[in-house]
Amino acid sequence: MTPADVRSLGRTTSIGTLPHDDPTDAVRFVLERQSALPAVPQLPNRSPLERRIAQAAWGIVGVAVAPDGTLVVHPELVDPEAPFGDTGFLGAPYATLRRFLDAVAIREGPAKFQLTGPVTLGLALAAAGVPDPVAFAAADTVVRTRATALLRLVADRAPGVQPVVLVDEPGLRGCLDPAFPVAADDALDLVSGVLAALEPHALAGLRCTDGRRGRDPNAAAMDWPLVLQTGPQLLAVPVPEDRTLVTLGATALASFLDRGGIVAWGAVPTEGPVGESVTPLRRSLSTLWSELVVGGCDLDRLGEQALVTPAGGLGRHTVGQAAATYSLVDELATAVRAGR
Repeated sequence: MTPADVRSLGRTTSIGTLPHDDPTDAVRFVLERQSALPAVPQLPNRSPLERRIAQAAWGIVGVAVAPDGTLVVHPELVDPEAPFGDTGFLGAPYATLRRFLDAVAIREGPAKFQLTGPVTLGLALAAAGVPDPVAFAAADTVVRTRATALLRLVADRAPGVQPVVLVDEPGLRGCLDPAFPVAADDALDLVSGVLAALEPHALAGLRCTDGRRGRDPNAAAMDWPLVLQTGPQLLAVPVPEDRTLVTLGATALASFLDRGGIVAWGAVPTEGPVGESVTPLRRSLSTLWSELVVGGCDLDRLGEQALVTPAGGLGRHTVGQAAATYSLVDELATAVRAGR
């Protein structure tokens, strides 16, 4: 699976959670609305075990995932060298993944999957009391192993599917903070290692925001040049983002696009009022692209190498609101194509 393969698609996909409580309904919802690049949904309303950290920590020796999705950790038992369980994705956190694979078993074409990254998982283990070196070493082992296991599962259950795997790393945002529990270079190496493990058999993407940055005015700005050093083939960017994408990241983004990289623009908000018109969303994206062109990006590449997505998950919305969001994503993708 290459970036060129994705550029030929319908230009839309989705991110993270949906509000459904039935996996069959959720998978049908995705396949009907985004058939070119459907994404495995997570259903936290069905079970808190489908939340990001609960899925990531499932099966780690010394870590139990409670029914409410919280972690019960015995730090002295966590061992980076210990094999972890459920490499077959048979547990409750993966019910929707299994249903999705059933539905695409005879599909020929790409589909999108998502994994919590090692930095974000390491932060969660450290917050639960695991010593920092052990927490991040264990997270590294677990995520790389799970990435390989996911690719093997897709190949076994849906051999015609070409996987696009997005590594979800909101924890990477603060890695330049002196108080961050692991050095920035080490954090980048953790993410690079997972992307490298995926790349031979999947298009490897990276997402470092959760679509809710506006809730925290003190959130660190994303260092986009630093993020791009990890080597993703696809980068998820919410719109509008903090100004660093324009002021610091335009040159790095231009190089990324020149190498064939794809940007998944989270241009339909999932927080606050959205409205029913695509016009302000198109205007916001166009303004950002104009600023990036001034910074050195090629406008044709921005358009040709673009996917359009919601800014984040839709698990706290109604099914009707999720459907309306998907419709706006489709309209915006159409407007992007027509406006190039």
